[in-house]
Amino acid sequence: MIRAVIVMNTQGKPRLVKFYDFQPPEKQQELIRSVYGVLSERADNVSNFVEADAIFGPGTQLVYKHFATLYFVFVFDSAENELAMLDLIQVFVETLDRCFKNVCELDIVFNFNKMHMLLDEIIFGGQVLETSSEQVLKAVEEISKLEKSSSAISLVPKSVSARFGR
Repeated sequence: MIRAVIVMNTQGKPRLVKFYDFQPPEKQQELIRSVYGVLSERADNVSNFVEADAIFGPGTQLVYKHFATLYFVFVFDSAENELAMLDLIQVFVETLDRCFKNVCELDIVFNFNKMHMLLDEIIFGGQVLETSSEQVLKAVEEISKLEKSSSAISLVPKSVSARFGR
């Protein structure tokens, strides 16, 4: 099971955080600081796999990729394959690149809802749902269309709203 997905910048500021097992907010902040501490101390030429027993408990690992100013981190237990998780990070980043046309940190900050929507199409409840970025983008486009069409529907008829100056 995937236990958490964390996207943070190189200064340790979390930009996207999703825990799939309950953690109180204080504990989440502590875990994020610990993960950043581990990642910031690692050299660029070492493996992207880290045993995270000391941070998240026994049998927990994390895998990360460093792109530009962002760390993409997946925390998972022994039921998941390390290489599959590394590939899943790649799928997530490729999907973001296709969605935002060369994704950057500001895209993540200003499109918070869309980021969670994309992540939920790939991972839901700690389980991998989809590994095709094309299918994820199709699903997100459909959701966006539904949101736009539902917001266009007015609950108050135009004749009534015109009468009351709305």
